[in-house]
Amino acid sequence: MEGLPHHPGSGVPNPFGAKAASAGSVPASQNIPRDVPAPLLNPPRSPQGSVDCPNLEFEYGDADGHGAELAELYSYTEEPELSLNRRCFEEDFHTQVPDRRWLELDRAQQKAHVMHLLDGLEVVSRDRRLRVARAILYLAQGVFGDCDNEGDVLHWSRHNSFLLYQLGTFSAFLELLNMEIENSQACSSALRKPAISLADSTELRVLLSVMYLMVENIRVEQETDPPEWQTCRETFRMELSFPVHTEEPFALLLFTMVTKFCSGHAPHFPMKKVLLLLWKVLLFTLGGFEALQAMKVRRREELGLPPLPEDSIQVVRGMRAASPPACAIELVEQQQQQQKPRGHRSRRPLMKQDSLDIYNERDPFKSDEGGVDEEENDEDSGMEGELELLERDTMVPALPAQRPPMDRVSFPKGLPWAPKVRQKDIEHFLEASRNKFIGFTLGQDTETLIGLPRPIHESVKTLKQHKYVSISDVQIKNEEELEKCPMSLGEEEVQETPCEVLYRAMLYNLPQYMVSPTPQQEGRALEQGMLITVLQSMKLGIDVNRHKEIIVKSISALLLLLLKHLKLNHIYQFEYVSQHLVFANCIPLILKFFNQNIMSYITAKNSISVLDYPHCTVCDLPELTAESLEAGDNNQFCWRNLFSCINLLRILNKLTKWKHSRTMMLVVFKSAPILKRALKVKQAMMQLYVLKLLKIQTKYLGRQWRKSNMKTMSAIYQKVRHRMNDDWAYGNDIDARPWDFQAEECTLRANIEAFNSRRYDKAQESEFAPVDNCLQSVLGQRLELPHDFHYSYELWLEREVFAQPIRWEELLHCQ
Repeated sequence: MEGLPHHPGSGVPNPFGAKAASAGSVPASQNIPRDVPAPLLNPPRSPQGSVDCPNLEFEYGDADGHGAELAELYSYTEEPELSLNRRCFEEDFHTQVPDRRWLELDRAQQKAHVMHLLDGLEVVSRDRRLRVARAILYLAQGVFGDCDNEGDVLHWSRHNSFLLYQLGTFSAFLELLNMEIENSQACSSALRKPAISLADSTELRVLLSVMYLMVENIRVEQETDPPEWQTCRETFRMELSFPVHTEEPFALLLFTMVTKFCSGHAPHFPMKKVLLLLWKVLLFTLGGFEALQAMKVRRREELGLPPLPEDSIQVVRGMRAASPPACAIELVEQQQQQQKPRGHRSRRPLMKQDSLDIYNERDPFKSDEGGVDEEENDEDSGMEGELELLERDTMVPALPAQRPPMDRVSFPKGLPWAPKVRQKDIEHFLEASRNKFIGFTLGQDTETLIGLPRPIHESVKTLKQHKYVSISDVQIKNEEELEKCPMSLGEEEVQETPCEVLYRAMLYNLPQYMVSPTPQQEGRALEQGMLITVLQSMKLGIDVNRHKEIIVKSISALLLLLLKHLKLNHIYQFEYVSQHLVFANCIPLILKFFNQNIMSYITAKNSISVLDYPHCTVCDLPELTAESLEAGDNNQFCWRNLFSCINLLRILNKLTKWKHSRTMMLVVFKSAPILKRALKVKQAMMQLYVLKLLKIQTKYLGRQWRKSNMKTMSAIYQKVRHRMNDDWAYGNDIDARPWDFQAEECTLRANIEAFNSRRYDKAQESEFAPVDNCLQSVLGQRLELPHDFHYSYELWLEREVFAQPIRWEELLHCQ
């Protein structure tokens, strides 16, 4: 169901913030755009009136479970095609191997039948090729007609995927995919139609499904895999990373498909399947997060840098979620519930909320009648400050205002992260100290401490103990040296990694690739004139929203993976992609995504488990009713939606870290209240990246904001890494002063262009190459000509030699 339309009755807004029908009214706010629908601001309540946000047992990883990742390839609208694939396979199979089942064949017989099917892909008839491709797809889907349970389907899907790859199926399907991409007739036909249907993308969907199943099944490692499969996996990874027969990696072809679709030249491309396949190809060829961490450790060893202070993946997994702060709407409802009938004007006072603060004591920075958060003041200025929500679900009378006994105070055992100090921080500290005590500075000298008092010596010693030199710092320094001394240092040795190959192939069209991946443009319609019932309409609405969620998941995952690998490969490659994402309005787009009811998005039940693959292929489907569709599954949260939210927050952190101009964009777009609402999700990793984004902008938000959000400030202190002399909580840092933001981006752009020009623009490098002035040696050199040059040799002679006049006088002048 590639590109199903947004259905009015689906109940879930466009995941990237499209307008929805407003229902109800909400308090006015300066910080919430007026076009945000009211339902997005009304979170689900428990009977006591508090926000229903339990601890989410979520484990972040490269991807979801194997079965779930395969299930998301198919839309519920594509369910009838499963039986069509089976029929195409069995009609041909029973003529070739009568009275036998696929599971009963030995390996040689299975190979023979696959070769027979691959021969069928060579026929001229388009319909015949499609039927053979469907038969191969049925094999990749696990010959579910012969299986008894879901485990058998997944087992045979993996078995057949390895068999198909070993017999050259992927290469054959790659040729067919190129033919379909270049099919101008299909493109022009789709452009003329007012609405696109499933039939317009049938061939592409079949081809992409086979390729996705092969990539995903071969990518996932299991302990029981035979050694032959291990070898096959590495061969496949190398084939996708370092193409032999083509000049570009397979991922680049998929990026090109995304660009064609988004430019409007190929509206029939099934974008969900393309994006899913692109994400899994990058995950397979570049490596997941744990592989990336191992690569980072290895690279630091090669550069002679000290080991990392901790494994960030393990630290985040060990964190516990904190309770979110109360928001204004909850407090209003709580006030209304606690008020007594007329004639009884007394109000039962409430305990203060510990909120994100893990200490079981009162906040020493706020009195009982202190104001609520700044955004809460904006939403309801008539709020009485003493009404705060209790952290627990029940409401109890307040105890007298007194400090609790010391034995009840639970202090944290230690901060989760080791503090870090940059070289720049030490230089700034010494510059300020020298100006204060001796009246002059020594530039970047961090060793000379003469004339400075003893405490400054101790401070510098402590800073140097926690000094952290990143791989990016080394790369930037090397780049500066190469720019200064191109002749003496010679050419740089560039490792031919999969990431390097991909970046070099993407370089000249990279701006188009970064602008393209936005899910708003994916919009298709069902067949015209099709009458549907209420039940079918509900099923369609769930399918549409599920479709959008999967697109957001794949885009966020592939962008994050690409950014992290490029940053490790070379910092300026990362900065080049980041800058184009910023220019494409990625920052406000992500903020717009989060300016919805995130709890509703994460707990959305846009799935019908009985229709998911492989369950629907081996189990009898129960009768679907409107009640069962509305109830959804019993899961506490939607894995893909929480995964998407964390990925988008991590991307936002990558784009804004150490970039003051982009941090100011967060401030200008009033991201603080939006991000604070995201803290309602009680998942430690998501809260960590929200707090990081709040930390970098606290110095710009003003003293009043910090005073009104002391509990959030406390959470930042407890969960986010410290920079030893970073005055993030007070706004006294030198970087908080007025800044020439445009100059900052322009300087970065100049450095990026210098890097790309030096490393990838070979024409410019020829200026430094020695020139051979000897006529005989020049004419005697062997030139490497294209392999097809002899076909056009006569045309080249006519155009380049015979048609060009020879100016002998210029030759005499040169001598």
